Amino acid sequence: MRISASLMSMAMVLSFGSVAMAQNATSIVNASIVDGTGAKARVGNVRVDNGHIVCVGKCAPNKGDIVINGKGLTLAPGFIDTHSHHDRHVDKRPDALAAINQGVTTVVVGEDGDSALPLATFFDARKTNPSTINFASYVGHGTVRAAVMGADYKRAATPEEIAKMEALVEGAMKEGALGLSTGLEYDPGIYSTHEEVIALSKVAAKYGGRYISHMRSEDVELDAAIDEVIEIGRQAKLPVQISHLKIAMVDKWGQADKVIAKLNKARAEGIDITADVYPYTYWQSSLDVLLPERDFTDRKAAEFALTHLAKPDGLIITNFPPDQSYIGKSVADIAKLRGKDDVTTFLDLNIEAAAMDKGSGVMGRAMSDDDVAKLIGWKYSNICSDGRIIDMHPRGSGSFARVIAWLVRDKKQMSLETAVYKMTGLAAAHMGFTDRGKIAKGMVADLVLFDAKKIKDNATFQNPAAIADGVNEVWVYGTPVFKDGKPTGERPGQIIRRTGTK
Repeated sequence: MRISASLMSMAMVLSFGSVAMAQNATSIVNASIVDGTGAKARVGNVRVDNGHIVCVGKCAPNKGDIVINGKGLTLAPGFIDTHSHHDRHVDKRPDALAAINQGVTTVVVGEDGDSALPLATFFDARKTNPSTINFASYVGHGTVRAAVMGADYKRAATPEEIAKMEALVEGAMKEGALGLSTGLEYDPGIYSTHEEVIALSKVAAKYGGRYISHMRSEDVELDAAIDEVIEIGRQAKLPVQISHLKIAMVDKWGQADKVIAKLNKARAEGIDITADVYPYTYWQSSLDVLLPERDFTDRKAAEFALTHLAKPDGLIITNFPPDQSYIGKSVADIAKLRGKDDVTTFLDLNIEAAAMDKGSGVMGRAMSDDDVAKLIGWKYSNICSDGRIIDMHPRGSGSFARVIAWLVRDKKQMSLETAVYKMTGLAAAHMGFTDRGKIAKGMVADLVLFDAKKIKDNATFQNPAAIADGVNEVWVYGTPVFKDGKPTGERPGQIIRRTGTK
Protein backbone atom coordinates (compact mmCIF):
# COMPACT_ATOMS: atom_id res chain seq x y z
CA MET A 1 0.00 0.00 0.00
CA ARG A 2 1.27 3.47 -0.82
CA ILE A 3 0.08 5.69 2.02
CA SER A 4 1.39 9.15 2.64
CA ALA A 5 2.91 10.16 5.94
CA SER A 6 -0.13 12.33 6.64
CA LEU A 7 -2.44 9.35 6.20
CA MET A 8 -0.29 7.19 8.44
CA SER A 9 -0.66 9.77 11.18
CA MET A 10 -4.44 9.74 11.05
CA ALA A 11 -6.14 8.75 14.29
CA MET A 12 -7.93 5.62 13.13
CA VAL A 13 -5.64 2.77 12.15
CA LEU A 14 -6.31 -0.53 10.42
CA SER A 15 -5.75 -3.75 12.27
CA PHE A 16 -4.63 -5.80 9.31
CA GLY A 17 -2.01 -5.13 6.68
CA SER A 18 -3.08 -5.07 3.09
CA VAL A 19 -6.44 -4.09 1.67
CA ALA A 20 -7.82 -5.65 -1.50
CA MET A 21 -7.51 -2.65 -3.79
CA ALA A 22 -8.75 -2.26 -7.31
CA GLN A 23 -5.91 -2.92 -9.77
CA ASN A 24 -6.47 0.41 -11.46
CA ALA A 25 -7.28 3.82 -10.11
CA THR A 26 -10.92 4.85 -10.46
CA SER A 27 -12.29 8.18 -11.63
CA ILE A 28 -15.95 8.93 -10.95
CA VAL A 29 -16.94 11.81 -13.20
CA ASN A 30 -20.00 14.05 -13.59
CA ALA A 31 -21.34 13.24 -10.12
CA SER A 32 -23.31 15.42 -7.73
CA ILE A 33 -20.90 15.34 -4.79
CA VAL A 34 -22.49 15.46 -1.33
CA ASP A 35 -19.29 15.39 0.67
CA GLY A 36 -20.47 14.47 4.18
CA THR A 37 -19.86 17.88 5.75
CA GLY A 38 -23.35 19.26 5.22
CA ALA A 39 -22.12 21.54 2.42
CA LYS A 40 -24.29 21.99 -0.67
CA ALA A 41 -23.97 19.41 -3.41
CA ARG A 42 -21.60 20.31 -6.23
CA VAL A 43 -20.94 18.74 -9.59
CA GLY A 44 -17.47 17.33 -10.01
CA ASN A 45 -15.18 14.35 -10.25
CA VAL A 46 -13.54 12.15 -7.63
CA ARG A 47 -10.39 10.16 -8.28
CA VAL A 48 -9.48 7.16 -6.15
CA ASP A 49 -6.13 5.36 -5.99
CA ASN A 50 -4.82 2.73 -3.58
CA GLY A 51 -8.05 2.81 -1.60
CA HIS A 52 -7.96 6.54 -0.85
CA ILE A 53 -9.37 9.67 -2.40
CA VAL A 54 -6.58 11.52 -4.21
CA CYS A 55 -8.52 14.32 -5.89
CA VAL A 56 -11.95 15.98 -5.62
CA GLY A 57 -13.39 18.52 -8.05
CA LYS A 58 -11.71 19.12 -11.40
CA CYS A 59 -9.94 15.80 -11.64
CA ALA A 60 -9.15 14.55 -15.11
CA PRO A 61 -8.93 10.76 -15.29
CA ASN A 62 -5.44 9.43 -15.80
CA LYS A 63 -4.62 7.02 -18.60
CA GLY A 64 -5.63 3.53 -17.51
CA ASP A 65 -8.18 4.70 -14.93
CA ILE A 66 -11.48 2.90 -14.57
CA VAL A 67 -13.92 5.68 -15.45
CA ILE A 68 -17.41 5.71 -13.95
CA ASN A 69 -19.88 8.23 -15.40
CA GLY A 70 -21.90 9.49 -12.44
CA LYS A 71 -24.55 10.95 -14.78
CA GLY A 72 -25.48 13.55 -12.19
CA LEU A 73 -26.29 10.98 -9.52
CA THR A 74 -25.35 11.65 -5.89
CA LEU A 75 -21.90 10.55 -4.79
CA ALA A 76 -21.57 10.43 -0.99
CA PRO A 77 -19.20 8.92 1.56
CA GLY A 78 -20.14 5.38 2.48
CA PHE A 79 -22.74 5.43 5.24
CA ILE A 80 -21.63 4.62 8.80
CA ASP A 81 -23.98 2.60 11.02
CA THR A 82 -23.05 3.54 14.59
CA HIS A 83 -25.30 0.99 16.29
CA SER A 84 -25.38 -2.28 14.43
CA HIS A 85 -25.57 -6.01 14.94
CA HIS A 86 -24.45 -6.85 11.40
CA ASP A 87 -21.60 -8.87 12.88
CA ARG A 88 -24.14 -11.56 13.67
CA HIS A 89 -24.32 -13.99 10.74
CA VAL A 90 -21.41 -12.27 8.94
CA ASP A 91 -19.41 -15.51 8.99
CA LYS A 92 -22.12 -17.13 6.88
CA ARG A 93 -23.03 -13.97 4.97
CA PRO A 94 -19.75 -12.13 4.41
CA ASP A 95 -21.30 -10.13 1.56
CA ALA A 96 -23.29 -8.23 4.24
CA LEU A 97 -25.95 -7.50 1.63
CA ALA A 98 -28.32 -6.02 4.22
CA ALA A 99 -25.78 -3.24 4.78
CA ILE A 100 -24.24 -2.60 1.36
CA ASN A 101 -27.57 -2.59 -0.49
CA GLN A 102 -28.37 0.74 1.17
CA GLY A 103 -24.87 2.22 0.96
CA VAL A 104 -23.52 1.27 4.39
CA THR A 105 -19.77 0.62 4.31
CA THR A 106 -18.83 0.71 8.02
CA VAL A 107 -20.70 -0.70 11.00
CA VAL A 108 -20.03 -0.33 14.71
CA VAL A 109 -20.75 -3.44 16.77
CA GLY A 110 -20.29 -4.62 20.35
CA GLU A 111 -23.43 -2.68 21.21
CA ASP A 112 -26.00 -3.08 24.00
CA GLY A 113 -23.26 -4.33 26.34
CA ASP A 114 -22.67 -7.41 24.17
CA SER A 115 -19.34 -7.88 22.41
CA ALA A 116 -16.73 -10.46 21.59
CA LEU A 117 -14.31 -11.06 24.48
CA PRO A 118 -11.49 -10.90 23.81
CA LEU A 119 -12.14 -8.64 20.85
CA ALA A 120 -9.25 -10.31 19.05
CA THR A 121 -11.47 -13.34 18.42
CA PHE A 122 -13.78 -11.26 16.25
CA PHE A 123 -10.99 -9.21 14.71
CA ASP A 124 -9.05 -12.35 13.74
CA ALA A 125 -12.15 -13.90 12.21
CA ARG A 126 -12.45 -10.92 9.87
CA LYS A 127 -8.86 -11.51 8.80
CA THR A 128 -9.48 -15.13 7.81
CA ASN A 129 -13.01 -14.53 6.57
CA PRO A 130 -13.20 -10.86 5.49
CA SER A 131 -16.43 -9.07 4.69
CA THR A 132 -17.51 -6.46 2.19
CA ILE A 133 -17.78 -3.88 4.99
CA ASN A 134 -15.60 -2.41 7.72
CA PHE A 135 -16.16 -3.19 11.40
CA ALA A 136 -15.34 -1.29 14.57
CA SER A 137 -16.32 -2.51 18.02
CA TYR A 138 -17.01 -1.37 21.54
CA VAL A 139 -16.32 -3.70 24.47
CA GLY A 140 -19.58 -4.83 26.06
CA HIS A 141 -20.22 -4.21 29.74
CA GLY A 142 -22.66 -7.14 29.88
CA THR A 143 -20.12 -9.50 28.35
CA VAL A 144 -17.45 -8.36 30.81
CA ARG A 145 -19.85 -8.64 33.74
CA ALA A 146 -20.89 -12.15 32.73
CA ALA A 147 -17.24 -13.21 32.40
CA VAL A 148 -16.52 -12.09 35.96
CA MET A 149 -19.77 -12.92 37.77
CA GLY A 150 -21.02 -15.92 35.84
CA ALA A 151 -24.53 -17.07 36.75
CA ASP A 152 -24.43 -15.14 40.03
CA TYR A 153 -25.07 -11.76 38.41
CA LYS A 154 -28.41 -10.71 39.89
CA ARG A 155 -26.80 -8.43 42.44
CA ALA A 156 -24.36 -5.56 42.82
CA ALA A 157 -20.75 -6.46 42.04
CA THR A 158 -18.17 -6.45 44.80
CA PRO A 159 -15.14 -4.14 44.63
CA GLU A 160 -12.98 -7.16 43.77
CA GLU A 161 -15.31 -8.09 40.90
CA ILE A 162 -15.34 -4.53 39.59
CA ALA A 163 -11.53 -4.57 39.64
CA LYS A 164 -11.58 -7.73 37.49
CA MET A 165 -14.03 -6.06 35.10
CA GLU A 166 -11.77 -3.03 34.87
CA ALA A 167 -8.89 -5.27 33.84
CA LEU A 168 -10.97 -6.85 31.08
CA VAL A 169 -12.11 -3.45 29.79
CA GLU A 170 -8.51 -2.25 29.83
CA GLY A 171 -7.45 -5.28 27.80
CA ALA A 172 -10.16 -4.62 25.22
CA MET A 173 -9.19 -0.95 24.98
CA LYS A 174 -5.61 -2.01 24.25
CA GLU A 175 -6.94 -4.27 21.50
CA GLY A 176 -8.67 -1.33 19.83
CA ALA A 177 -12.17 -1.05 21.30
CA LEU A 178 -13.83 2.30 20.64
CA GLY A 179 -14.96 2.41 24.25
CA LEU A 180 -17.51 0.84 26.58
CA SER A 181 -21.05 -0.11 25.60
CA THR A 182 -23.83 -0.93 28.04
CA GLY A 183 -27.20 -2.63 27.80
CA LEU A 184 -28.66 -1.53 31.11
CA GLU A 185 -32.15 -2.81 30.32
CA TYR A 186 -30.84 -6.34 29.75
CA ASP A 187 -29.39 -9.11 31.87
CA PRO A 188 -26.78 -8.96 33.33
CA GLY A 189 -26.28 -5.18 33.01
CA ILE A 190 -29.66 -4.37 34.53
CA TYR A 191 -28.32 -5.41 37.95
CA SER A 192 -25.25 -3.17 37.85
CA THR A 193 -24.96 -0.09 40.00
CA HIS A 194 -24.37 3.38 38.65
CA GLU A 195 -20.97 3.33 40.40
CA GLU A 196 -19.93 0.13 38.61
CA VAL A 197 -20.67 1.64 35.21
CA ILE A 198 -18.81 4.84 36.03
CA ALA A 199 -15.76 2.86 37.20
CA LEU A 200 -15.59 0.98 33.90
CA SER A 201 -16.28 4.14 31.90
CA LYS A 202 -13.27 5.75 33.54
CA VAL A 203 -11.10 2.93 32.22
CA ALA A 204 -12.38 3.61 28.70
CA ALA A 205 -11.75 7.32 29.21
CA LYS A 206 -8.16 6.62 30.29
CA TYR A 207 -7.52 5.28 26.79
CA GLY A 208 -9.32 8.07 24.96
CA GLY A 209 -12.42 5.93 24.55
CA ARG A 210 -16.12 6.65 24.46
CA TYR A 211 -19.32 5.43 26.12
CA ILE A 212 -22.46 4.29 24.30
CA SER A 213 -25.57 3.00 26.04
CA HIS A 214 -28.83 1.21 25.64
CA MET A 215 -30.14 3.03 28.69
CA ARG A 216 -31.85 1.54 31.75
CA SER A 217 -35.22 2.70 30.45
CA GLU A 218 -36.60 4.01 27.18
CA ASP A 219 -40.11 4.42 28.56
CA VAL A 220 -41.25 4.81 32.18
CA GLU A 221 -37.92 6.02 33.60
CA LEU A 222 -36.70 7.72 30.44
CA ASP A 223 -35.75 11.00 32.13
CA ALA A 224 -33.77 9.28 34.87
CA ALA A 225 -32.03 7.06 32.33
CA ILE A 226 -30.92 10.07 30.29
CA ASP A 227 -29.72 11.72 33.49
CA GLU A 228 -27.56 8.69 34.21
CA VAL A 229 -25.88 8.88 30.80
CA ILE A 230 -25.24 12.59 31.33
CA GLU A 231 -23.76 11.92 34.77
CA ILE A 232 -21.47 9.21 33.36
CA GLY A 233 -20.19 11.73 30.84
CA ARG A 234 -19.67 14.27 33.61
CA GLN A 235 -17.89 11.97 36.07
CA ALA A 236 -15.91 9.80 33.67
CA LYS A 237 -15.06 12.77 31.43
CA LEU A 238 -15.63 11.07 28.08
CA PRO A 239 -18.03 11.48 25.13
CA VAL A 240 -21.33 9.68 25.72
CA GLN A 241 -23.91 8.53 23.18
CA ILE A 242 -27.47 7.30 23.66
CA SER A 243 -28.17 4.26 21.55
CA HIS A 244 -31.30 4.27 19.37
CA LEU A 245 -32.83 7.23 21.18
CA LYS A 246 -36.59 6.83 21.43
CA ILE A 247 -39.69 7.64 23.46
CA ALA A 248 -41.15 4.17 23.86
CA MET A 249 -44.20 4.90 26.00
CA VAL A 250 -47.59 5.93 24.69
CA ASP A 251 -48.15 8.29 27.62
CA LYS A 252 -45.00 10.25 26.70
CA TRP A 253 -45.56 10.59 22.98
CA GLY A 254 -45.12 14.19 21.89
CA GLN A 255 -42.29 14.88 24.36
CA ALA A 256 -39.43 14.87 21.85
CA ASP A 257 -38.87 18.60 22.30
CA LYS A 258 -38.56 18.09 26.06
CA VAL A 259 -36.00 15.33 25.58
CA ILE A 260 -33.99 17.44 23.15
CA ALA A 261 -34.05 20.39 25.57
CA LYS A 262 -32.57 18.14 28.30
CA LEU A 263 -29.81 16.99 25.96
CA ASN A 264 -29.04 20.53 24.82
CA LYS A 265 -28.83 21.68 28.43
CA ALA A 266 -26.26 18.98 29.15
CA ARG A 267 -24.23 19.98 26.10
CA ALA A 268 -24.31 23.60 27.26
CA GLU A 269 -22.82 22.40 30.54
CA GLY A 270 -19.92 20.82 28.66
CA ILE A 271 -21.13 17.20 28.43
CA ASP A 272 -20.34 15.77 24.99
CA ILE A 273 -23.63 13.87 24.65
CA THR A 274 -24.93 12.65 21.31
CA ALA A 275 -27.41 10.06 20.02
CA ASP A 276 -28.21 7.74 17.18
CA VAL A 277 -31.74 7.01 15.93
CA TYR A 278 -33.32 4.57 13.49
CA PRO A 279 -36.34 5.62 11.40
CA TYR A 280 -38.98 3.16 12.62
CA THR A 281 -41.69 3.15 15.29
CA TYR A 282 -41.08 -0.51 16.12
CA TRP A 283 -38.26 -1.66 18.39
CA GLN A 284 -36.86 -5.18 18.53
CA SER A 285 -35.70 -6.79 21.74
CA SER A 286 -36.56 -9.61 24.13
CA LEU A 287 -39.98 -10.29 25.67
CA ASP A 288 -38.74 -9.79 29.21
CA VAL A 289 -37.53 -6.24 28.51
CA LEU A 290 -41.10 -5.08 29.21
CA LEU A 291 -40.84 -6.44 32.74
CA PRO A 292 -37.80 -4.71 34.28
CA GLU A 293 -38.26 -6.53 37.60
CA ARG A 294 -38.22 -9.85 35.71
CA ASP A 295 -41.20 -11.04 37.76
CA PHE A 296 -43.18 -13.21 35.36
CA THR A 297 -46.03 -13.64 37.84
CA ASP A 298 -46.73 -9.92 38.25
CA ARG A 299 -50.04 -9.38 36.44
CA LYS A 300 -50.15 -5.71 37.39
CA ALA A 301 -46.77 -5.06 35.74
CA ALA A 302 -47.84 -7.03 32.67
CA GLU A 303 -51.12 -5.11 32.41
CA PHE A 304 -49.19 -1.85 32.62
CA ALA A 305 -46.75 -2.97 29.91
CA LEU A 306 -49.52 -4.06 27.53
CA THR A 307 -51.44 -0.82 28.08
CA HIS A 308 -48.75 1.86 28.17
CA LEU A 309 -45.65 0.38 26.51
CA ALA A 310 -46.82 -1.82 23.64
CA LYS A 311 -50.24 -3.18 22.78
CA PRO A 312 -50.68 -6.98 22.49
CA ASP A 313 -51.47 -6.69 18.75
CA GLY A 314 -48.29 -4.63 18.29
CA LEU A 315 -45.96 -7.17 19.93
CA ILE A 316 -44.74 -9.46 17.14
CA ILE A 317 -42.70 -12.54 18.05
CA THR A 318 -39.37 -12.81 16.19
CA ASN A 319 -37.85 -15.71 18.12
CA PHE A 320 -39.45 -18.16 20.54
CA PRO A 321 -37.42 -21.35 21.18
CA PRO A 322 -40.30 -23.26 22.82
CA ASP A 323 -42.42 -22.94 19.66
CA GLN A 324 -40.95 -21.38 16.53
CA SER A 325 -44.38 -21.48 14.85
CA TYR A 326 -45.16 -18.35 16.86
CA ILE A 327 -42.67 -16.30 14.86
CA GLY A 328 -44.54 -13.56 13.00
CA LYS A 329 -47.56 -13.78 15.29
CA SER A 330 -48.54 -11.12 17.80
CA VAL A 331 -49.13 -11.74 21.50
CA ALA A 332 -52.82 -11.08 20.76
CA ASP A 333 -52.76 -13.75 18.02
CA ILE A 334 -51.17 -16.28 20.36
CA ALA A 335 -53.68 -15.47 23.10
CA LYS A 336 -56.51 -16.36 20.71
CA LEU A 337 -54.75 -19.59 19.69
CA ARG A 338 -54.36 -20.56 23.34
CA GLY A 339 -57.80 -19.41 24.39
CA LYS A 340 -56.40 -17.17 27.12
CA ASP A 341 -56.36 -13.45 27.82
CA ASP A 342 -53.50 -11.25 26.60
CA VAL A 343 -51.91 -10.69 30.03
CA THR A 344 -51.83 -14.38 30.95
CA THR A 345 -50.44 -15.24 27.54
CA PHE A 346 -47.71 -12.60 27.77
CA LEU A 347 -46.61 -13.83 31.20
CA ASP A 348 -46.73 -17.47 30.12
CA LEU A 349 -44.56 -16.74 27.07
CA ASN A 350 -41.95 -15.14 29.31
CA ILE A 351 -42.02 -18.09 31.71
CA GLU A 352 -41.69 -20.63 28.89
CA ALA A 353 -38.81 -18.76 27.23
CA ALA A 354 -36.97 -18.35 30.54
CA ALA A 355 -37.36 -22.06 31.27
CA MET A 356 -35.39 -22.88 28.11
CA ASP A 357 -32.77 -20.24 28.93
CA LYS A 358 -32.37 -19.45 25.24
CA GLY A 359 -33.91 -16.02 25.10
CA SER A 360 -36.81 -14.76 23.04
CA GLY A 361 -37.32 -12.05 20.48
CA VAL A 362 -40.10 -9.57 19.90
CA MET A 363 -40.81 -6.44 17.88
CA GLY A 364 -42.99 -3.85 19.55
CA ARG A 365 -44.67 -0.74 18.21
CA ALA A 366 -44.06 1.86 20.87
CA MET A 367 -43.03 5.15 19.22
CA SER A 368 -44.77 7.86 17.24
CA ASP A 369 -43.61 8.95 13.79
CA ASP A 370 -43.48 12.59 14.86
CA ASP A 371 -41.20 11.86 17.81
CA VAL A 372 -38.92 9.69 15.69
CA ALA A 373 -38.64 12.42 13.05
CA LYS A 374 -37.88 15.09 15.66
CA LEU A 375 -35.24 13.00 17.40
CA ILE A 376 -33.54 12.27 14.07
CA GLY A 377 -33.65 15.98 13.35
CA TRP A 378 -31.76 16.89 16.54
CA LYS A 379 -28.49 18.57 15.60
CA TYR A 380 -26.43 15.90 17.37
CA SER A 381 -28.27 12.77 16.21
CA ASN A 382 -26.78 10.48 13.60
CA ILE A 383 -28.45 7.54 11.89
CA CYS A 384 -28.19 3.90 12.95
CA SER A 385 -30.02 0.69 12.09
CA ASP A 386 -29.73 -1.49 15.21
CA GLY A 387 -30.12 -4.16 12.54
CA ARG A 388 -28.72 -7.51 11.52
CA ILE A 389 -27.76 -9.24 8.28
CA ILE A 390 -30.58 -11.74 8.89
CA ASP A 391 -33.39 -9.89 10.61
CA MET A 392 -37.13 -9.98 11.14
CA HIS A 393 -37.09 -6.17 11.43
CA PRO A 394 -36.78 -4.15 8.19
CA ARG A 395 -34.34 -1.73 9.80
CA GLY A 396 -31.45 -4.09 9.07
CA SER A 397 -31.87 -3.66 5.31
CA GLY A 398 -33.70 -0.36 5.04
CA SER A 399 -32.82 2.28 7.65
CA PHE A 400 -30.50 4.51 5.63
CA ALA A 401 -32.52 4.44 2.42
CA ARG A 402 -35.67 5.09 4.47
CA VAL A 403 -34.28 8.27 6.04
CA ILE A 404 -33.77 9.80 2.61
CA ALA A 405 -37.07 8.55 1.17
CA TRP A 406 -39.14 9.51 4.22
CA LEU A 407 -37.53 12.58 5.78
CA VAL A 408 -35.84 14.18 2.76
CA ARG A 409 -38.26 13.48 -0.08
CA ASP A 410 -41.63 12.82 1.54
CA LYS A 411 -41.64 14.99 4.68
CA LYS A 412 -39.06 17.50 3.41
CA GLN A 413 -37.89 17.77 7.02
CA MET A 414 -34.23 17.99 6.09
CA SER A 415 -32.05 18.51 3.05
CA LEU A 416 -30.27 15.66 1.34
CA GLU A 417 -26.97 17.20 2.44
CA THR A 418 -28.06 17.14 6.10
CA ALA A 419 -29.27 13.55 5.90
CA VAL A 420 -25.99 12.43 4.33
CA TYR A 421 -24.04 14.37 6.98
CA LYS A 422 -25.93 12.49 9.71
CA MET A 423 -25.00 9.20 8.02
CA THR A 424 -21.35 10.05 7.37
CA GLY A 425 -19.43 13.04 8.72
CA LEU A 426 -21.43 13.36 11.94
CA ALA A 427 -21.49 9.60 12.52
CA ALA A 428 -17.71 9.48 12.03
CA ALA A 429 -17.19 12.30 14.51
CA HIS A 430 -19.39 10.57 17.09
CA MET A 431 -17.30 7.39 16.79
CA GLY A 432 -13.93 9.15 16.70
CA PHE A 433 -13.18 8.21 13.08
CA THR A 434 -10.91 10.70 11.34
CA ASP A 435 -10.10 8.95 8.06
CA ARG A 436 -13.61 8.39 6.64
CA GLY A 437 -17.05 10.00 6.52
CA LYS A 438 -16.09 12.77 4.11
CA ILE A 439 -15.23 13.07 0.44
CA ALA A 440 -11.91 14.87 0.67
CA LYS A 441 -8.36 14.27 -0.43
CA GLY A 442 -6.63 11.70 1.77
CA MET A 443 -9.83 10.09 3.07
CA VAL A 444 -10.56 6.38 2.74
CA ALA A 445 -12.49 5.76 -0.48
CA ASP A 446 -15.64 4.29 1.04
CA LEU A 447 -18.26 5.70 -1.34
CA VAL A 448 -21.85 5.26 -2.50
CA LEU A 449 -23.38 6.42 -5.77
CA PHE A 450 -27.17 6.66 -5.66
CA ASP A 451 -30.18 8.31 -7.26
CA ALA A 452 -31.53 10.78 -4.70
CA LYS A 453 -34.87 10.88 -6.52
CA LYS A 454 -35.35 7.13 -6.43
CA ILE A 455 -33.58 5.75 -3.38
CA LYS A 456 -36.10 4.08 -1.10
CA ASP A 457 -36.35 1.23 1.34
CA ASN A 458 -38.30 -1.85 0.26
CA ALA A 459 -37.77 -3.89 3.43
CA THR A 460 -41.03 -4.57 5.26
CA PHE A 461 -42.10 -6.68 8.22
CA GLN A 462 -43.40 -9.22 5.72
CA ASN A 463 -40.19 -9.12 3.63
CA PRO A 464 -37.43 -7.66 5.84
CA ALA A 465 -34.61 -8.67 3.51
CA ALA A 466 -35.89 -6.78 0.45
CA ILE A 467 -33.08 -4.58 -0.88
CA ALA A 468 -33.41 -0.85 -1.46
CA ASP A 469 -34.00 0.89 -4.77
CA GLY A 470 -31.77 3.61 -6.11
CA VAL A 471 -28.29 2.55 -4.97
CA ASN A 472 -26.15 2.17 -8.09
CA GLU A 473 -22.69 1.32 -6.77
CA VAL A 474 -20.85 1.04 -3.47
CA TRP A 475 -17.08 1.05 -2.94
CA VAL A 476 -15.06 0.04 0.12
CA TYR A 477 -11.43 1.16 0.02
CA GLY A 478 -11.98 1.97 -3.64
CA THR A 479 -13.09 -1.57 -4.45
CA PRO A 480 -16.64 -2.02 -5.80
CA VAL A 481 -18.63 -4.27 -3.46
CA PHE A 482 -22.18 -3.64 -4.76
CA LYS A 483 -23.22 -2.98 -8.35
CA ASP A 484 -26.27 -3.63 -10.51
CA GLY A 485 -28.33 -4.67 -7.50
CA LYS A 486 -26.01 -7.36 -6.19
CA PRO A 487 -22.68 -7.90 -4.42
CA THR A 488 -19.62 -8.01 -6.67
CA GLY A 489 -17.90 -10.77 -4.71
CA GLU A 490 -15.08 -8.54 -3.47
CA ARG A 491 -14.47 -8.43 0.29
CA PRO A 492 -12.12 -5.54 1.13
CA GLY A 493 -13.62 -4.68 4.52
CA GLN A 494 -11.23 -4.00 7.39
CA ILE A 495 -11.24 -3.69 11.18
CA ILE A 496 -11.07 -0.11 12.43
CA ARG A 497 -9.39 0.39 15.78
CA ARG A 498 -9.63 3.26 18.18
CA THR A 499 -7.32 6.25 18.01
CA GLY A 500 -3.83 5.48 19.23
CA THR A 501 -4.19 1.69 19.25
CA LYS A 502 -0.90 0.01 18.38
